[in-house]
Amino acid sequence: MKNTIKVQRAKKNLTQDDVAKLVGVSRQTINTIESNKYVPSTVLALKLAKVFEVPLEEIFSLEEGDM
Repeated sequence: MKNTIKVQRAKKNLTQDDVAKLVGVSRQTINTIESNKYVPSTVLALKLAKVFEVPLEEIFSLEEGDM
């Protein structure tokens, strides 16, 4: 699964730490999601979509090998 969290953060001028505080996780968690080392829970993914004010599908998308 790929994500656009880094792009979304840039659009809102937010740091990883800012996003982490808004969704209630550590900065390291945001970092590992951004670098595709960790797939967030549904709840966390929905919180991120709410912070960035975009549909979930605009942040997360499946890659060819994910299906």
